[in-house]
Amino acid sequence: MSIKDKIAELRNKRAAASLGGGEKRIQNQHEKGKLTARERIKALVDPDSFEEFDMFVTHRCTDFEMDRKKFPGDGVVTGCGTINGRIVYIFAQDFTVMGGSLSKTHAEKICKVMEMAVKVGAPLIGLNDSGGARVQEGVDALAGYADIFLRNVQASGVIPQISAIMGPCAGGAVYSPAITDFVIMNRKTSYMFVTGPKVVKTVLNEDVSAEALGGAMIHASKSGVAHFITEDEEETILLIKKLVSYLPSNNLEDPPYKVTTDPIDRKCEELNDIIPENPNKPYDNLDVIRNLTDGGEFLEVARNYAQNIVVGFCRLNGQSVGIIANQPKVLAGVLDINASVKAARFIRFCDAFNIPLLVLEDVPGFLPGTNQEYNGIIRHGAKLLYAFAEATVPKITVILRKAYGGAYCVMNSRHMRADLVYCWPSAEIAVMGPQGAVKIIFRKEVKNAENPQSMIKEKKQEYIEKFANPYRAAEKGYIDDIIEPAATRFRIIRALEMLASKKDTNPPRKHGNIPL
Repeated sequence: MSIKDKIAELRNKRAAASLGGGEKRIQNQHEKGKLTARERIKALVDPDSFEEFDMFVTHRCTDFEMDRKKFPGDGVVTGCGTINGRIVYIFAQDFTVMGGSLSKTHAEKICKVMEMAVKVGAPLIGLNDSGGARVQEGVDALAGYADIFLRNVQASGVIPQISAIMGPCAGGAVYSPAITDFVIMNRKTSYMFVTGPKVVKTVLNEDVSAEALGGAMIHASKSGVAHFITEDEEETILLIKKLVSYLPSNNLEDPPYKVTTDPIDRKCEELNDIIPENPNKPYDNLDVIRNLTDGGEFLEVARNYAQNIVVGFCRLNGQSVGIIANQPKVLAGVLDINASVKAARFIRFCDAFNIPLLVLEDVPGFLPGTNQEYNGIIRHGAKLLYAFAEATVPKITVILRKAYGGAYCVMNSRHMRADLVYCWPSAEIAVMGPQGAVKIIFRKEVKNAENPQSMIKEKKQEYIEKFANPYRAAEKGYIDDIIEPAATRFRIIRALEMLASKKDTNPPRKHGNIPL
């Protein structure tokens, strides 16, 4: 065979491999509103930048006549490409090949690309679309999943890991995305669950649909598994690109800088009027965030989950920053179990990848009640405390209004190693609100007063003058400055510039024991 014949043979084999499970199955994929693995990768990376690995790999199973069912690539496309010129590693499961089921060789391909991503120091993006383990391979398939899980854990905090659920993700398959940093689910075609509707029916005699059990909205709003929810695959691809733009390639690099035309000293005049005179009246902290950030842009993470706290990425003078903000318009911005866990996870991600933290605080305390106590608010609230205390990146807090009780301590106070703490004149820093404090401090006076309501009103004003303001904390050096709200953007940006070379460490140890 001449070299030309061999080249022609190679081209034919590559063309056949690129069809995955064949044209009919590709058509079925399209009819479901889904792209193929290669189409997804093409849409995600820069034109002509994708380099595919292991295109000709096939499985090694011979049981159940599997030696007669072999497809080049074995149901997953792996390789590397660039997004806006930055290298990323990708695996995309191919549902047209045996439902994207995971075999030992399928897993080996994924493990190889994961190991390369860690060695090179580049983000790993997984496009998941699989029916689960390949049953015909038995324990080999399970071993393949475990191999992937191990590498997810080893890569955690070393490179950003992003999982997009483009179709089914069931059984053991769900644990790889769960270990990664961000999970994106598609509202129309994706679902995740450990045990499917049929198993639930068999074991518990409970009728439930795949959507109700593990659909995108369930995981975005109830379980907190999904950090983002998209309407279709095109939006998923665009979201991955946007998310990557805020992140460094690895834990040894700084986040990418983006040139901005938004002036550093832009006055945010709206902020001077955003806090209501009535301390119990809510406002939207997203309005504060968008006033401060470059161009008003903010990529909110876990928008539908634990909405009493807001977390996400923004840029301030071109620098990527992670924001954690109490949300007064939902549950008055209190901290509860879900909010604590949501924020703690986000803080630890930012700290692992050198992204500074900005806290916008307005918190009346922790949510009371038997439900919270029985389900471990002490343990879960401690996660948030632990995350802030452990973080060594630049940490800035702005107290907008309330900072009461233990929640004041937890929300990146000076005592949690905050680098700078600013307050607006509307800030109230105390053990508790005036109403509750008066009933404790002046209990006897109120009880013996001829007019208890008048006494409460008088003592309440006395308490406000002494404690429900930022000046007592400023006198003790617990806050660094009381600032005009309109100047907040300028003061934060200047603080970030000042802290750019910050170096802080934790005591030498194998690892801490966060109260999981």
